[in-house]
Amino acid sequence: MRAVLLNGFGDEDVMRIGEVGAPPLGPRDLRIRVRATSVNRADLLQRRGHYPPPPGASEIIGLECAGIVDEIGTEVRGWTIGDRAMALLPGGGYAEQVVVDAGSAMRVPDALSDEEAGAIPEVFLTVHLTLFMLARVQRGESALIHGGGSGIGTAATTLLKLAGVRVFVTAGSDEKCARCVEHGADVAINYRNEDWVERARGVDVILDHIGAPYLARDLGRVVIIGSMGGQSKTEIDVGALLSKRQQIIGSTLRARPVAEKAEIVASFVARFGDDLAAGRIRPVIDQVLPIENVADAHRRMDRGDHFGKIVLTLSR
Repeated sequence: MRAVLLNGFGDEDVMRIGEVGAPPLGPRDLRIRVRATSVNRADLLQRRGHYPPPPGASEIIGLECAGIVDEIGTEVRGWTIGDRAMALLPGGGYAEQVVVDAGSAMRVPDALSDEEAGAIPEVFLTVHLTLFMLARVQRGESALIHGGGSGIGTAATTLLKLAGVRVFVTAGSDEKCARCVEHGADVAINYRNEDWVERARGVDVILDHIGAPYLARDLGRVVIIGSMGGQSKTEIDVGALLSKRQQIIGSTLRARPVAEKAEIVASFVARFGDDLAAGRIRPVIDQVLPIENVADAHRRMDRGDHFGKIVLTLSR
């Protein structure tokens, strides 16, 4: 099968299209013929050698996909060859075929295109896990999402608004702030020229992918999902943490056991499955490119020019 392979670690030029053997199918797995995948910030880190896949996972980049079920493991029930599926992956998405535990897969509703479906699993399941399962955000509360124009940020806005939560976001330009409001955010804060701490004072939950540089200023129930700020350490005022009744939660999705991922998928479908089927849940798609243009897709994400998700398609 064709896949994006790495000639070592480094910039976008280390990626090339090559041929590799198809992954073996386990008894609890689905084989999916991939029609679309998408680019996540973690993909860039893996390409640079900073985010290796978990033990036993494919070395091929790619944390999600959508396509057609081609083969079904002997212990899997409820799926039929030819079904449309989208799946959360520990790796392997930049390829013509993936094999994934059936618990990490979801049916693609008729309301969604392949390109939309390929941009859903990683960001929407991350948001569901962090904000709804861990931080337990409730209707009538408020949430601050750092990076409101990212794939995570736009997915968070979608789910939070469906759940009746007031949404604050930060973004790095007035243009992105305007697009965040257009997408549904109640308040968009340009962090380059506004004091987001003051503007978002009193929010209940914060989703933070910046990490150490922001942590001391974050308020409420804080979920850390990244360290894009570059620092790995910071000081915390324990007195302030106590007085604010602050909670700090760290979370990653990729390395969780398949049983935990299946629980997250099932919880998401139970909470938002009707919205998904009705087309009320759609990813914001910035750009769709053929897999052969993967280097351009990585460059765009690295520049931060994108709003929403960058999708890669594979020929059918």
